[in-house]
Amino acid sequence: MTDGISDESADVVGVLTERIEARFDMGMDQLKAAVAAAPTANPDATDVVKWHGLLVEAQSVLERAEDDLVAALQTQPSEVDDPTMGLAHQVNAAVTARDGRAMVVRWLLNPDAPGKKDLAAERLARLRPRSGPAVQTSAPNRPAGAPAPASAWRPVRSAR
Repeated sequence: MTDGISDESADVVGVLTERIEARFDMGMDQLKAAVAAAPTANPDATDVVKWHGLLVEAQSVLERAEDDLVAALQTQPSEVDDPTMGLAHQVNAAVTARDGRAMVVRWLLNPDAPGKKDLAAERLARLRPRSGPAVQTSAPNRPAGAPAPASAWRPVRSAR
């Protein structure tokens, strides 16, 4: 690959963490704290921190799946049974999830990545400052003691 991460890289998370730290000129813990303190101050940092967390989570899932598969393979005779094959499929799925999240982090770190400088990216940037949902997602607050609207859900009482 042209970005310095080979397909055989054993430490995808470590390489990307170093790139994030270099890009933002601070350690991951500092960056996470800065994003937590002011999540809207730097949307790029907020996105990178979010996806880095998802990447770390996916790497952890992958490592557990690999450990489970190795343990199962050590108890197998020459032929692999269906449960062990299921563990192999879980490892494959975990690798796919981890690699997909790594691709997103690499894309976020690349200012010249496809889609970042076109008309769609400009439109997305104009929408980005929104801090909440566009549509109300919860019931409006009612004053204490106000009756619920007639359409409100009420539990059905059994006739015992």
